[in-house]
This record gives sequence, C-alpha cells and structure tokens, in this order.
Amino acid sequence: MPIHRKPTWFLSEKNATPESVFHSRRQILAGMGLGGMSLAFPNSAALAQQADPAAHLFPAKRNEKFTLGDRALTEERVNLAYNNFYEYGETKYIANAAQQLKPRPWTIQIEGLVEKPMTLDIDDLFKRVSFEERLYRHRCVEAWSMTVPWTGFPMRALLEIAKPLSSAKYVRFDTFLDPQMAPNQRRRIYPWPYLEGLTMAEAAHDLTFMVTGAYGKPLAKQFGAPIRISVPWKYGVKHVKSINRIAFVDKRPKGFWESLQPSEYGFWANVNPAVSHPRWSQATEEVLGTAGKRIPTLIFNGYGEEVAGLYKGLENERLWA
Repeated sequence: MPIHRKPTWFLSEKNATPESVFHSRRQILAGMGLGGMSLAFPNSAALAQQADPAAHLFPAKRNEKFTLGDRALTEERVNLAYNNFYEYGETKYIANAAQQLKPRPWTIQIEGLVEKPMTLDIDDLFKRVSFEERLYRHRCVEAWSMTVPWTGFPMRALLEIAKPLSSAKYVRFDTFLDPQMAPNQRRRIYPWPYLEGLTMAEAAHDLTFMVTGAYGKPLAKQFGAPIRISVPWKYGVKHVKSINRIAFVDKRPKGFWESLQPSEYGFWANVNPAVSHPRWSQATEEVLGTAGKRIPTLIFNGYGEEVAGLYKGLENERLWA
C-alpha cells in the first residue's frame, strides 16, 4: 500500500490558524512601531480596492496544500501600509506614492530561448490560467516577515505557455521601466529596471507562484500590481513586482541588488538563519503587526524539506545571500 507523505506546509483546516480579528488603526500602527505616522498612508486600504478588470476572478478557492499552522495571517491593512517598492521610494511607506502605477493596459514580453517569442496581454493571460489562493510565509532580507494569502497560479503554468527551449538555464524577470509612472526610476544611482532571476528548476518548482492578488482581491498597486512573483523559500529581494518582461536565458542574470551591492547580495538569496547579512543577523525576524515580536528564522523559511534538493552539489556556491 503506497504511503502518501504530506508536505511540511500542510495543515488540516480544523488546525489552521485563522486570520486574527482586525485591530484598530492605532493598534496596528503601534504594533508596527509607527506611532505618529498614520498620516503617511491615510487611504491605503481604500486605494487597494479600486476597480480592476480582473475583479470578477476573486476571491479564488484556497489550495489546502499550502496552509500554515505556526503563524496567523498578517492583517491586510498592515501589509498594505508597509512595503518595499523602490520605484516609489526608499522608505516602507510608499502606499500612496505607488498609486501612480497604472496596471492597465499591461503586457508581458516573453522572449529569449523560447519556441516563439510573444507578447501577452495581462487579462488574456489571466484567462489561460486557473487562480488559487495559497498561504505563504514571506521573509525579507531586512529581517522582518509576514504571512500572506496570495492569489495566483503556479509558475509552471506560465512555462507551459512560454515553451522554453532545452538550452534555457535561467529565467529573468524584469519590472517595468517608466520614469514618468515611477519617479524614483529617475535616480541614476540605481541599476533600473529592477530585475531578478531563477534557475529553470526553481521556476518550475511547485512552490514558485505568480501572484495576481492578495486577501481575496486583485493585487494592490503597492504589492506590485498586476502581477508579481513569490518564491517563499527565498528572501524578498527575489520577489519581483509589476513584471512586464520574462526572458529565458543560458547565462545567470545579475539582479538589481547584486548589481548595486555585490558584496552583500548574490544570485541565490535563500533564507538561512545561520548566515548573517554583512550588517545584521538573520537568526531571528520581526513579525509585522505583533508589537515587535521576534521569532527564530527557519532554514529556507520553513520550506527546506521541499526545496533543499534543488541545491545538492552547490555547496561551494553562495546560496544564502
């Protein structure tokens, strides 16, 4: 009789940690240590619910393979108010500035080592895939974390559409380049556009997820509308937002932060609590919305059993930063 072993992220519905009751705005800000900063993002939640052509696709059914039992979901308004999106500024409080993003019309260029390069209209792409909701941990290299109900589809589905050639070894993801829409792209100290890469094996992994929404709604602009990626065992620097170009290549791409600070950031960016960033420890993380609570960081962000095999034979590589 075959034995079906459940992956480590699986938890039955009866044991899943439910999303906690929404706190008041003041409690949330206090829990994040933001105190008097409420005026910096007065309408974040409302801005995230503007009309979207894909709104009828939400909420999507939750895939129960991808649930979490060790943490509660991070409150939606906490996530809406605290984001990295360097196209709109270096602080975390870019929610209002990010409303300059125009997620329609939007296309994704598929190019490089594929059977046939193509341009996909985002809403046509959405018609060709099936949406589902997954609960994922998210760990930033800055040592904070959150837990998010992402909506989207497996990256594998996009690979089936793109039809990469066997000579493709890596996938490169680019964020848009439009300094009129994203004023911080006028700053020449940064190597725009923001880009990152994965190996083909990483891209095809069951956990790698093309994100189109969160909290049962289309993706908020500050989250990287209309489409981003989640690779939950890697630091957030790999989770490219507002993707408009995907290229299949045979040489390893050099990402945004690797280009900017190669002494601190490399290609792999896997989560490892035992390997410190050059300027801070990665042993623990601050969970957003918990009044500064810190918890131990897990190897591969808790997904080690599922992904460690991707890195066999690469022990001499800089896998953790």
